[in-house]
Amino acid sequence: MDVSEPEADLPPSAGVTTGSLARRLGVSPTTLRSWDRRYGLGPATRAQGRHRRWTPEDVAMVVEMCRLTAAGIPPGEAAKAAKAQTGRPQPQPVPVAPSRPPNHVVAVPADIMEPVPASRSGSGLPLGNVRHECKGLARAAVRLDAVAVQEQLTAVIRAYGLVVTWEEILSPALQAVGRKWQSAGERYVEVEHLLSWHISATIRHVCVAAAPGQREWKAAPVILACVPGEQHTLPLEALNAALAERGVATLMLGSAVPADALTAAVQRVGPSAVVLWSQSGSTASLPLAHHVASTRWGIRGARTQSHVLLAGPGWGRGQRPGLLRPRGLRDALVMLEGL
Repeated sequence: MDVSEPEADLPPSAGVTTGSLARRLGVSPTTLRSWDRRYGLGPATRAQGRHRRWTPEDVAMVVEMCRLTAAGIPPGEAAKAAKAQTGRPQPQPVPVAPSRPPNHVVAVPADIMEPVPASRSGSGLPLGNVRHECKGLARAAVRLDAVAVQEQLTAVIRAYGLVVTWEEILSPALQAVGRKWQSAGERYVEVEHLLSWHISATIRHVCVAAAPGQREWKAAPVILACVPGEQHTLPLEALNAALAERGVATLMLGSAVPADALTAAVQRVGPSAVVLWSQSGSTASLPLAHHVASTRWGIRGARTQSHVLLAGPGWGRGQRPGLLRPRGLRDALVMLEGL
């Protein structure tokens, strides 16, 4: 482990320590040392008997490495590109050691032994086989690199649209962060909060961009609400923005809407449909869903009812008589556009 030297006593040309650079980039010192060993992304000059120090050129190279990996580029390819940009020569191939009998044990120095990650994502999160943009977004979030997270979100929505981005990039990343948080205690809560905030801000921007056409909507709106006790709103925000893009009027009520308030909104607005989101079985309430579905609105003699969609994993997988059960964002859009 590098021991930080007092940088105030050293000229700027001396560079920064590994610990200081790690804090600046939002990565661990172990990651920097690993990049140095594997890809040659270390200080170009190493003084004998002194701690490693990173010059501005070295820092620029590692910053580019972080940017490229956040874009979903595999670390090996990102390292080559980062070194090429700074003019760093590529390392010579390492000679392969002669083969040994299967039972021959090779002693490995303790300071270069690293645990094998459970995921191939390079982010430390259990992502599995996902799009490279999802891996890049996860890497940026784990580093707490807010700028890279926002850049990635903006780029993928521009490239793929909101629906594909949500289903194939954002949702898998959020699920992986949630699983990691549950298994690692409070260690990853800051990662989840950062990622959730930027996803919410980006989705709302999509919704706001479609807002100028709202005054032209004449059809009854779709009400979107989380059931009482439910705080997870991101999936509903994604659906709200996707409907806005398609010219479908919506009324977003947000998290933990009390039952009485939900019923009052249905009677006042007369929606074409009501989407009820439940993340877990502890918040799902079928009696509430049936109550909303049976709530009648309109003028006397011509009262009608709203379709009710049960969205989210809290409702289980089975179909519920009299209620619609979309399987995901795309399925919900098809149902709502067809009503």
